[in-house]
Parts: sequence; C-alpha cells; structure tokens
Amino acid sequence: MSTHDVLITSSNTIITAQSLTEFCDDYLSATAFKDYAPNGLQVDGGRPIKRIVTGVTACEALIDAAIADNADAIMVHHGYFWKGEPAPLTGMKGQRIRKLMQHGISLIGYHLPLDAHPIIGNNATLAAALDMTIIEALYPAETHPVGNIAICTAQSAQSLIAQITQALGRMPLHIAAEYNVDTHNSNRLIERIGICTGGAQDMIEQASLMGCDAFISGEISERTTHIARELGIDYFACGHHATERGGIEALGRIVAQQFDLPVTFIDIDNPA
Repeated sequence: MSTHDVLITSSNTIITAQSLTEFCDDYLSATAFKDYAPNGLQVDGGRPIKRIVTGVTACEALIDAAIADNADAIMVHHGYFWKGEPAPLTGMKGQRIRKLMQHGISLIGYHLPLDAHPIIGNNATLAAALDMTIIEALYPAETHPVGNIAICTAQSAQSLIAQITQALGRMPLHIAAEYNVDTHNSNRLIERIGICTGGAQDMIEQASLMGCDAFISGEISERTTHIARELGIDYFACGHHATERGGIEALGRIVAQQFDLPVTFIDIDNPA
C-alpha cells in the first residue's frame, strides 16, 4: 500500500458531502451517462468534509486506511450498488458500509464518467502516461466516449511493452497480432492504438474495425487471444486496477485545488 498526499492545506469553509458531490457531478458531466452503478454520493457519513482519501476501489482495506488517515470522505472509481447485485447490506458489503457509517465517512464513486473525461479520465491519463495523443472516439457516435483512439510515434511491440511497464509499474500481457512470430525480430510497427481501461477487452473488435494497430485495456479473456491473432491486431492487457489509477488520483488533485482540502491517494495493490 502506498500513499500520495496532494495540497495539504486547511480551510475554515464547511464542506458537505453534498457540495463536494455537486462539484464532481458537474465537472465529470455525471448525469450524461447511463451507468452500471450510481455515480456520486453513495454513502452519506453525515459530517463535514475536512480530509479526503481517494482510491480505485472501495474495498475494506481502503476503508481501514481512510479510518487510519482520519478521513471524512472516500472517493473511488469502483463504488457500490452495482446493477444486479443483491440489495441487502449483509456479509462483505454490510461490513464495509457498517465501517463507513460507524466512522462517519462518506463514500463518493464515479465509474463511466471517470473513464470518459477528456482531461482527467482513465483513458486520458493513461494515454498521457504513454506519450500518446487521443484523436477520436473508439465508437464515433458516442458524445462522451468511454473508449478512445490515440496515436503515438511508430514503435515496435517490444518498445510499447517497455513503455507500459515503466508507466504502470508492471509488465503487460501481450498478444501479438502475428501468430508464431518472434516479436523481437518483427518489422511490425504500432502507431494507431485503441484505448479503454479496465475490463474492456471485448472492444478489441471495434478497435480493429477502426483501423487500429493495437488495443490496450486492463483485462484479458480466453477469446481475446484468438480475436487478436485472427484480426491481426496487437493486444496489451495492462491490468484493470493499474490502468484505472490515473483518473481517481487526478480527480483528487482537482478537488484538493477547488476546496483547499488535504486529499490522499492510497493505492491498495491489486495484480488483476
């Protein structure tokens, strides 16, 4: 677990969970998205916000870290109340929410709005970390695209693997476009790349349709290997968690600057 503090200053202004959420809703255009979970305030801890912890997922380890940090709010990319999950607050979910309520900690979550934001979104921050420039939507009809197409200096798959490893601190799983070809000796260059962080491996076919040389996401399925080889597109599975650290950390910096609050990003390591 690692932490990163942002703009630790004090303020006499009373900031409620509602006012914090209203700012984030507006900044992220949250109401424009039809999502799989509620965006915004998910648990109201009932006290003014003086200190915030951010993280990728609202797991119990992050809650415990926020309690230790004396935080009044947790902001995450993966919150609670996902479509189709059981409603009762029992078991693991009950334990998490009980800790939040007992310690007066509000939970604020943003899923697709934080993927799609053109400046601080997960795709945008990943592209920036990889020295890529986003040029268009992966699905052109989308007003707020959750997938993007980026360009970079033409490079080999091995070069891109090294760049991803340096940026994310872990080596991606690479499926080569050319089956049974040693990528160390391949002349194939990658320049046009589809990007959608997290669990978007099935968008690889759309990336191929849009003329991409490669597609980057977080996870991989068994079928992804065959799709990549048969469509002739390189695939890089870079980790769901690793590809989605950037957005929530960037949102924390925005909130710190806007409200003059101490915001700490806490990274609960996750190899998936």
